[in-house]
Amino acid sequence: MDLGHYRRVYEGAGLDRTDLHDDPVVQFEYWFAEVAATGLFEPNAMVVATVDTDGTPAARNVLLKSFDHLGFVFYTNTLSAKGRALDLTGRAALLFSWIELRRQVQVRGAVTRVADVEADDYFASRPRGSQIGAWASRQSEVLRDRDELDERFAAEEARWDGRAVDRPPHWSGYRVRPEVVEFWQGRPDRLHDRFRYTLADGGWDIERLSP
Repeated sequence: MDLGHYRRVYEGAGLDRTDLHDDPVVQFEYWFAEVAATGLFEPNAMVVATVDTDGTPAARNVLLKSFDHLGFVFYTNTLSAKGRALDLTGRAALLFSWIELRRQVQVRGAVTRVADVEADDYFASRPRGSQIGAWASRQSEVLRDRDELDERFAAEEARWDGRAVDRPPHWSGYRVRPEVVEFWQGRPDRLHDRFRYTLADGGWDIERLSP
């Protein structure tokens, strides 16, 4: 299928260096608040990109659960393909695609697991069904069929009946500490505005990039 005829003019306001905060985390907070205010479905959805030790890339959508100057945090099964790649390489890239505002943000950096107490606290805040699902799903493993997954869920539901669900030992959070952050604003004629923050000597160098 030829998709060459799918074209849109990006008519968003421009982005200038004077519009940007010196700290990319603060700038991200500004943009996230603007996106969230539009009512966009899952504004915290992001693509998490990883590579295996043999260099094979993979990408998938995950929900951002918190961010601050220590990094961007999400949670997952640590035995999944994603978890194994993160633990092996300690590196990841994140991509927030907010097309409705003609914006995207890229984050690249080192990855570490969150502390157990942090993972425990977030797990306890999840809906009970999601907690049980974390036990039932052997993420990334092949299933015989849907019935197999439903049977596992039913078994775990019965196991935890009448008591709080503990966090599985194979379920935790990962924190991506930003080293490079890029803000992209769509403009007409594909002359988009791009600014890259690069961590250097405890501060941030900010450069405009060609679109």
